[in-house]
Amino acid sequence: MKRVLITGGTGLIGRALANDLVQSGYKVIVLSRNPDQARGFANNARVERWDGRTAQGWGALANGATAIVNLAGESIGIPPVPWWLPGRKQRIRASRVNAGRAVVAAIKAATEKPRVVIQASGINYYGWRGDQVVTEKDSAGNDFAARVCVDWEATLAPAESLGVRLAILRTAPVLTKQGGILFWLALPFRLFVGGPLGNGKQWFSWIHIADQVRAMRFLIENENARGVYNASAPDPKTNADFGRLLSRALKRPYWFPTPGWAMRLAFGELGDTLLLGSQRVVPQRLQEAGFQFQFADAASALEDLTR
Repeated sequence: MKRVLITGGTGLIGRALANDLVQSGYKVIVLSRNPDQARGFANNARVERWDGRTAQGWGALANGATAIVNLAGESIGIPPVPWWLPGRKQRIRASRVNAGRAVVAAIKAATEKPRVVIQASGINYYGWRGDQVVTEKDSAGNDFAARVCVDWEATLAPAESLGVRLAILRTAPVLTKQGGILFWLALPFRLFVGGPLGNGKQWFSWIHIADQVRAMRFLIENENARGVYNASAPDPKTNADFGRLLSRALKRPYWFPTPGWAMRLAFGELGDTLLLGSQRVVPQRLQEAGFQFQFADAASALEDLTR
């Protein structure tokens, strides 16, 4: 049976991927620091304990695996604790770097190497880009989130020298019914006070959870897929346009702008990165490889997620 290991698999993306793979006949093993608290998995998904730092206790599971999907890393932050205080920045980086090193250690120890490693990353890799259309060919940014992505990706680079196919997925903010960023973007509209954030001209890239899962499956199953891929819908919107579509989907008015200074006061550096920063990212390599988005435009994605 095809077997997939998912590190950090108890988050929104990991649960969705695990359940999709189980339904498709894969044996799925999820690695978690708190397996007793893991919820929302299909019955056939197995949850194993790990320390988030080493291959101790689980490394043997990598032997002969179809794939390892490395999603492990502390959340970069959404309310109610959004601030990037110095200690939290260290934890965000360390959690990713340590997890990546643990995966490489497991690969080194495996007699039969995994066929592929899917390494999570984020479009924050590119930093702020204004109106520029960003593809996988563009260089890294210089802010904290970009540097974390650079370090995160670099930890898995040794996998290729060990003979394992490596695909890196730089993911845009994932839209889902189960929470995440869409909940907080929709909240002002649900309270009838929604409108643009800042000047509304900044570009917002996104991906529907269904397409995020399908993209990961695509990279697992496509033996020619290697290197960097942007997991971002081909329809990025300005914040103002995205807000109008969201207000329409929720049947709420669109009127109250939130000034940039208020966002920075409420969310600190994170507000600049997630809410006011401009990233117009497109999935050039995924589309060139033949991947078809189920939700390619923001209107259909928001209609589906707000029913």
